[in-house]
Amino acid sequence: MLTYPQIDPVALELGPIKIHWYGLMYLLAFFFAWVLGRYRVRKGALDITVERFEDLLFYCILGVILGGRLGYVIFYKFSYYLQHPLEIFAVWDGGMSFHGGLIGVLLAMLYFGHKENKTFFQISDFGAPLVPLGLATGRLGNFINGELWGRTTDVPWGMVFPHSDGAVRHPSQLYQMALEGITLFVILWLFSRKKRPTGQVSAVFLIGYGSFRFIAEYTREPDSHLGFLALGLSMGQWLSLPMIIAGIILYIISAKKSDRQPSH
Repeated sequence: MLTYPQIDPVALELGPIKIHWYGLMYLLAFFFAWVLGRYRVRKGALDITVERFEDLLFYCILGVILGGRLGYVIFYKFSYYLQHPLEIFAVWDGGMSFHGGLIGVLLAMLYFGHKENKTFFQISDFGAPLVPLGLATGRLGNFINGELWGRTTDVPWGMVFPHSDGAVRHPSQLYQMALEGITLFVILWLFSRKKRPTGQVSAVFLIGYGSFRFIAEYTREPDSHLGFLALGLSMGQWLSLPMIIAGIILYIISAKKSDRQPSH
């Protein structure tokens, strides 16, 4: 068994102001997206200026924060937040849904594409490789917070997390960081370096994230108020299945089209 590193969730205190590691992880995620996005714009991955990309990033940041929080509230703890509505705004305590954040980002890209006269999949193909490193920092934030821990295990690297029941558990946050974050980033970055049919980079993202999340959920403890759902699957797995199916369909459809866009 490994010892869980006792990390204070508060990174810095400035008088009454507390800066949480969880919030810093989001800032780091947006920084990665900004750096990688500017690089892809300069490489011609999307015919927009750097300034317009930064507008797109701003819209997507709003989509991540609003969509991610509302998604968590609706998908995971709706009855709780119905009774404690003010806690919806306490994002520094954790509680963000990737699937909700994805919906928020999709809406942001639709809005930006309409303004810039670009198709949705031109925007999403450009943006997909920018996402995984942000997911990795988010999972690191979960680990620092000691939340979203894994199922009980006897593997040598199991840990006892604070605020848990004292059982040795998988560090599933780190598994997700490695799969949904780092591995998916490498796959998408390499895949998008060559010209691909429009929509195919987005398809690989959907398939990759959905598959990695589905697999990682087998080591993650389901939310206590939800438990296992139909067929013994978790909420995260049920939300990932439509992503995998949509990604496969999109990949097949895009492969049949002859139009190809620059993607480096």
